[in-house]
Amino acid sequence: MKTLVDPSNALAQGLAALRSQFKVPVAFPPDVLAAAETAAKRVPTEHVDRTALPFVTLDPATSTDLDQAFAIETAGSDLLLRYAIADVAWFVDDGDAIDVEAWARGTTLYLPDGKAGLYPPVLAEGAASLLPDGPRPAVIFIVRVAPDGSVKLDGAERAIIRSRAKLAYDSVRDSDLPPDFAELARRITAAEDARGASRVDPPEQEVDRQADGSFELQFRPRLEAEDRNAALSLATNLAVADALQAHHTGLFRVMPAPDAHAVVRLRNTARAFGLSWPADVSLECYENGLSANDPRQAAFMLAIRRAGGGAAYQPYRDGVVPWHAPMAATYAHATAPLRRLADRYVVRAALAVANGQPVPEVVAQAFEKLPPVMAHADATGGQIDRAVIDLAEAAALKDRVGEIFGAVVTDLDQKGARIQLSDLPVVARVDAHGVEPGDTVRVRLTGADPERRAITFVRIN
Repeated sequence: MKTLVDPSNALAQGLAALRSQFKVPVAFPPDVLAAAETAAKRVPTEHVDRTALPFVTLDPATSTDLDQAFAIETAGSDLLLRYAIADVAWFVDDGDAIDVEAWARGTTLYLPDGKAGLYPPVLAEGAASLLPDGPRPAVIFIVRVAPDGSVKLDGAERAIIRSRAKLAYDSVRDSDLPPDFAELARRITAAEDARGASRVDPPEQEVDRQADGSFELQFRPRLEAEDRNAALSLATNLAVADALQAHHTGLFRVMPAPDAHAVVRLRNTARAFGLSWPADVSLECYENGLSANDPRQAAFMLAIRRAGGGAAYQPYRDGVVPWHAPMAATYAHATAPLRRLADRYVVRAALAVANGQPVPEVVAQAFEKLPPVMAHADATGGQIDRAVIDLAEAAALKDRVGEIFGAVVTDLDQKGARIQLSDLPVVARVDAHGVEPGDTVRVRLTGADPERRAITFVRIN
C-alpha cells in the first residue's frame, strides 16, 4: 500500500494547533527539572550487583526511554526470564515535585514532532533509562515459564544491571538475542491459544517524521521481533498480576469481551468479507487464525477491536476476579513505568509481595486513586492519536479534492459506512446505503481541510 506525504508542510503547522487544543505540556516546571537533576545523581544503595548478567533491550530504533531489559536462561525444562524494569521509584519520592507532576500527566504523550514525557528527560532518557552506556538501577522480575507457557513470579529484587546492547526491531538478528528468545515467545503464544485469548494486533495508521523534517502517513505492519518482544512483557505482567491477586492487593487492567449482539454483528461482517467462520467456532478461536497481512482479515481484526468494550484500571476487591477478556486472564501493567504512572506503583507492590513484605500504605492508597487519573490520561492520548491521523489525512489529501478512489467498506454504524481506501492508508466515513462490510465502492474526495482535520467523500457507485 502506498504512503501519503505532506508536501506543503500543512501537518507540521496543524500539530502546533493540536498541542494547544489538548493542552499538551510544552516543558516541565523549573522546580520539577531541578528535582530531577538532583534525583539523577542519587546513588543506588538497596540494589544487588547483577551486572554480570547479559541483559539487552529491544525497542524501536529511535527510542531512548527504555523501560525493559531482559536475559533468559534454562532451568531444566523451564525457562527463566529475568525482566529488568527501570527503577523509577528509586528516583521519585512520594509527594515530591516530580511525583506531583507525574500525577498531573498520567502517561507520556507521543506526537510525530516529539513527545511530552511523564518524567523529565534527565531521568526518562538518562539516569532511569536502561541504556547500554553504563550501569542502571532496576527491579528484576524473575519469571518462570513452563513448557506449556504458564508463568509464575519466582522472585523480584532491586539490582544494578548493565545492558549489553540496544537492539532495534527493524534490524535485530537472531544472533543478537538470547538463544531461547524465540522459544519463550512461542511458549507464551501457545499458552494464549490454550486459554482462548483473543488479543489482536492489526496494522495501524501511523504518522512518521522523515529525516528531512516532513511527515508520512502509512500503515505500519508489526514485525516478528516486536511480537516476540511483546510476549516477554506479557509473561511478566501476567505473573505479576497473579502474585498480586493471590496477596489481595494490586491494580489490574480489565477489559470486557464483545457481548452476544456484537458477536452476531461480527459474524455478519466476516460473511460480508468473504471470510469462512464456522458456526461452531468461537470468536476467540477464530481470530487466533487471522493474519494481518491479508487486507480483509486485517480489516476484520480492526472490527473485532472496535466491538469490545474499552480497557480500564481496577484495584483489588475481595471476591472479584479482575478479568481482561482479550488476554483471557488476570492482567496488570508493570513493565512501562517510564511511560505510565500506574506501573510505578504496581512494580513497588510486586517487589514487596515477592519478598514477603507488606505493600506500602502509600501504594495501596494510590491503587484507589489511579483509575480515574489513568482513564483521563488514556482518553487524552487516544484523542490525540486520532486527531494526528485525521490531520495527516487532511494535509496529505488537500490537493487531491475531486479525485476518485477505490475503497472497501469495513463497518457500518449509525453514522454511515466506514471505508478503507484501497491504495492509501486512509480510513474514513461515507454516507452509503445498500452496502455491507466487504463491499467495494468508488468514492470521490469532496473536501480536505487540515485546519478542521476533516476529509469528506461521496459515493459514486
